[in-house]
Amino acid sequence: MKRLGRYSGYNLQTLRRDIIAGIIVGIVAIPLGMSFAIASGVNPEYGLYTVIIGGLLISLLGGSRFQIGGPTGAFVPILLGVVIQFGYQDLLVAGIMAGILLVIFGLLKLGSLIKFIPRPVVVGFTAGIAVIIFSGQIGNFTGIQAEQEEGFLPKMQALLAAADTINLYSLIIAGVSLAAILLTPKILPKVPGALAGLILSTVVAVLFFQGQVATIGSVYGDIPSQLPQLQLPAFTLDKILYLLPSAVAIALLGGVESLLSATVADNMAKTKHHSNRELIGQGVANIAVPLFGGIPATGAIARTATNIRSNAFSPVSGVVHCAFVLIILLLLAPYASAIPLASMAPILMVVAWNMSERKEVAHIIKMRTFDSFILIVTFALTVLADLTVGVGCGLLLAFVVFVKRMSTVLFVKDEQIHVKETDGVRMWQFEGPLFFGSTDILEEVVEKTINEEPDSLILDLQKVSYMDTSAEAALHKLVDHYEADGKQLLFLGVHGQPERLLQKTGLLDKVGEEYTVNKREEAVRICTS
Repeated sequence: MKRLGRYSGYNLQTLRRDIIAGIIVGIVAIPLGMSFAIASGVNPEYGLYTVIIGGLLISLLGGSRFQIGGPTGAFVPILLGVVIQFGYQDLLVAGIMAGILLVIFGLLKLGSLIKFIPRPVVVGFTAGIAVIIFSGQIGNFTGIQAEQEEGFLPKMQALLAAADTINLYSLIIAGVSLAAILLTPKILPKVPGALAGLILSTVVAVLFFQGQVATIGSVYGDIPSQLPQLQLPAFTLDKILYLLPSAVAIALLGGVESLLSATVADNMAKTKHHSNRELIGQGVANIAVPLFGGIPATGAIARTATNIRSNAFSPVSGVVHCAFVLIILLLLAPYASAIPLASMAPILMVVAWNMSERKEVAHIIKMRTFDSFILIVTFALTVLADLTVGVGCGLLLAFVVFVKRMSTVLFVKDEQIHVKETDGVRMWQFEGPLFFGSTDILEEVVEKTINEEPDSLILDLQKVSYMDTSAEAALHKLVDHYEADGKQLLFLGVHGQPERLLQKTGLLDKVGEEYTVNKREEAVRICTS
């Protein structure tokens, strides 16, 4: 992949490509922006503000040539939880805090850390988010009038308790919307299914079921046909402290999703993104969006892919998509009040189905390995507890499994070199990483050596790729013992990271330069002379 200049080779022809791609993505972004806002527990126009402001800054300042930013489904569980627990105003504060954290992540050059998140954890929490989004729209799809609850099980219990309030008209409208979403790509491939479903089902509702189903207007009021005035949310020390966990979760999830989206774009367009610039761009966008009442934004994989498939050439397409949504907001906002909530539910359900990673989930589970267990735990805790718990436990399990696997990679060979006039020379050959996960093996070596006390000891570290301070402490114990007894101990082949560590801790100086050699023959000669 090549890292191209963002605007190299730009001309009128490429501008035309960007305008067309931007309009197409803008058409897709309008229903998704409103739907994600409603699913997050806030007014639909806040999703549009996020598309306009957040998408603009992500396109201009981010590190991906084709990234399209805005509200996404991954944020829904976290944002809904914040709104239910603390309220909309505190969500704005948490969004700004998350933006600041993302800028810090970028400045600290943490963008490359995305590759260290295990695939089972990513698949597990993505599938869990899909279940949360899908289940969260059952009420709007069916018209059930249930209390808004936080958490999967309480939400399902509330829906079951209110099952007798199912609205037949809502089911019909949702069915029309769902049918249009699924059939439009087959009949009219160039028309976004979500937009077709939204328009067709709204027309049906207005003509036949006026006043029979909940609409954006009846639940949230009219959508203003303008951007709100810039306003800084109220910050207090107490707010910062109790919103910090939510802000960290938003920042981490936003960073992960934006970098995953940028990676998908790289694979599709054969380009290379700047991961740290991407984090900074995402951070600036999330600092600015709440000032206009918007919700947190990140890179949207589906919209970014649509942008590339629509033959976009540069970030200008992302700017055009924001301008298009702004124009629609200014001109057509009053008409959006008639959109039924049942029309929007299938849009999010299809999004959830598409993001569920169901094939990958089935593939990993079929392997019946530790990765399968990590995925299941991450998925279950994401759904039943929350995203932070799910991802945290998934990463912890992955870390434990990694340590366990790495501890079995260390190989130790014991070699006795018999020499006349002495009890011989013992050589321990290590191969693999020496770290806290393998210190039990190293401790056994130390104890065995101390008990048998050969006259001379050679520690062959030529094939040790990594060493931590736990392993260094065990070696230090052995060096101290031989120094106290006045016997010979040599290091053979210390290089790379282990050499740098032993230099910093002073253990190489303690052993002495004359007893730190690079060749086996030299080590044996010193011990036998």
